[in-house]
Amino acid sequence: MDLFDQHRQARTEAEAPLAARMRPRTLDEFVGQDAIVGRGRLLRRAIQADQLSSLIFYGPPGTGKTTLARIIANTTKAHFIAINAVLAGVKDIRDAIALAQEKRGMHDQRTILFVDEVHRFNKAQQDALLPWVETGTVILIGATTENPFFEVNKALVSRSRLFQLKSLDEADLRQVVHQALADPARGYGKLNIQLDHEALEHLVNVANGDARALLNALELAVETTPLDKQGILHLTLAVAEESIQQRAVLYDKEGDAHFDTISAFIKSVRGSDPDAALYWLARMVYAGEDPRFIFRRLLILAGEDVGMADPNAIAIVNACAQTFDRVGLPEGRYPLAQATLYLATAAKSNSVMGFFDALSTVEKEREDDVPAPLRDGNRDKQSFGHGAGYLYPHAYRDHWIEQQYLPASLQGQVFYQPSRQGYEAQIQTQVTQRREAQLAALLEGMGAAMPEILTFSTVNTAQERWLQRTLSQSGEQLTKVRDRLFSLIQPQRNHRILDLNADSGLLTWEAVRQVPEGAVYACAHTQAAAEALQKQSEFLEELSRPMILQASLRQLPAVLMEQSIQVDCLIGRNVLAGELNKAEAVDWLAAILQSVSLTGISQSKRPSSGANAVTIALAELLPYRTQRLYSLLKSEWLEPALYTRLIQAEESIYKHSGNKLNWNETELKRMFQQAGFTLEVEVEQMQMPLHITPNAVQKWFAIAASTSTYRSYLNQSLTEAELETIQSCFLRHVCNQTVLWKSAIAFFWGQIP
Repeated sequence: MDLFDQHRQARTEAEAPLAARMRPRTLDEFVGQDAIVGRGRLLRRAIQADQLSSLIFYGPPGTGKTTLARIIANTTKAHFIAINAVLAGVKDIRDAIALAQEKRGMHDQRTILFVDEVHRFNKAQQDALLPWVETGTVILIGATTENPFFEVNKALVSRSRLFQLKSLDEADLRQVVHQALADPARGYGKLNIQLDHEALEHLVNVANGDARALLNALELAVETTPLDKQGILHLTLAVAEESIQQRAVLYDKEGDAHFDTISAFIKSVRGSDPDAALYWLARMVYAGEDPRFIFRRLLILAGEDVGMADPNAIAIVNACAQTFDRVGLPEGRYPLAQATLYLATAAKSNSVMGFFDALSTVEKEREDDVPAPLRDGNRDKQSFGHGAGYLYPHAYRDHWIEQQYLPASLQGQVFYQPSRQGYEAQIQTQVTQRREAQLAALLEGMGAAMPEILTFSTVNTAQERWLQRTLSQSGEQLTKVRDRLFSLIQPQRNHRILDLNADSGLLTWEAVRQVPEGAVYACAHTQAAAEALQKQSEFLEELSRPMILQASLRQLPAVLMEQSIQVDCLIGRNVLAGELNKAEAVDWLAAILQSVSLTGISQSKRPSSGANAVTIALAELLPYRTQRLYSLLKSEWLEPALYTRLIQAEESIYKHSGNKLNWNETELKRMFQQAGFTLEVEVEQMQMPLHITPNAVQKWFAIAASTSTYRSYLNQSLTEAELETIQSCFLRHVCNQTVLWKSAIAFFWGQIP
């Protein structure tokens, strides 16, 4: 590059739009998408370690897809090539591959090929990439606003990790504005700008989660507003309204937004929610959807979901459609809204589905269709989890269920108020009752939306086999405990999990399996346990290995703070069992929760309430409910007086204040409350066959100076001679027998803000 090129590049960068100038250069400058690039997430660790595999970033405009690719370009040691699928062809791909082969052959350097708008490549262009991605000649990073399961070659998708980026929330957008106003080199830090709160909120609201649209509006406001006499550039609400007059709506008539929105609209009408139906209808009309397409879908719904419950429905909708054809827009919106409201408030019946029962009799080989979810999940339900939790109204009493159809931010919002006139008077009570039922369900947590899966990758079969083999070695009872704990925390693929007591690895390896795009931190309490975990983890790929922390429960908060570790879930088995002072141990847990939820989050960047909640699930063996050894003996095997004294001596173990066994789930729940958080608790009784060996009996009655044994506890009430008699009785009558061993486990779980 000569001096002219340098001057041209510098001038181009200086004259670039604000959104381009403010593009983050490092992960620390990146705003939002914590579920993907937050501290400890797989993608962040892969970028920092320069160990990337092929990736596809999928999300709406202005969420950071290209920015992430540029951050990778700034941090990787690999050669970075960027092309745009709109402008590039097969020749550009071949040139990139040739350069990649040269870099690998001559310099042993990897090549990352970034393809923006990758969905714009046709099948031939995508096929041209496939063999080079498969052999590792290039590491593909694709960015797309379209669902990759629809628009990208299946073979490319199967060889890539998919990360779904979501629209930025309001806090993220405010931070973007503050960064632009504070940066003196790339933003407006050199100007004395006064931005009114109302103006900021308007810009944030209308930007609709798009950082680029927000910065473009801010730039227009700044560049077109003169300084006042004091040299202050004052941005008022009026200026903001002029700069960004209309909300940007993401709506591609052939893409995900089209199918997802019409899907939500139809499900809302079927679910008899007129408010949600009007909302989704307004979104489609506002975005320019063809009303005739909406009428076609309403006519289908009138026959499929209303049917004989209101035979007039299909005639009324058809009349509304004909009215629309006669009057057109904008007045045609009245019959469109009328048809929507009529169907949303009509009685529902799917008795016409009897036709398909008859059809299945004729065509035995045909399978019944599975009901579609609220979002269209035709191809990506298993990967992104679209539509999980949708409840089919016809499966419930009165063909209705108190399900939420509006977005989370609008739940409880009323758009439709039925009058007392004519047919509406008949449905007014029904609509009110259903709204009350929806609100009650929401308050009870039944209406909470299922967390959306934001990442996907194909299974590493070798790694999965190793994990399954390792996990299958757990006993039946331990497996039940492990599965119950994970069902309580319900981890997502990108979650960060901390195993509080990883000495056995029981929970650690299952966590590695369930969060392939997240992170697993395993706390080993001894050096031997840490070394064992480290040795086992060598069978996994480096980025998939758990990060092992050697610390006691008391030391763990400091370790977490020191290493700036954040997690989404805490999980543990018998974490408190070895602690004599349970109340003190609970305080340590509270400190751990504070460490992992606030580490590295400044006051300005801290999410709103609930956004940084940590889920915790613990399984603690209840000593006072466990199997009593004296119950394995029959009373006639010992003298009556000695048997009675044995019972008293063993029961006193669980009441003595000087050991680790004198607690129950009620006391522990109270300790949690005193520490500042409330957990649900449930006790499960378990029993399993156990073979009593001579070695087990010897351990019970061992004489040990450093550890407490069954013998050492009984010794406080019984003589040595009596203990020898009892031990002999165990050896004679119980050894080599299989008994049904009983135990009880307390499960504690909850979400801590």
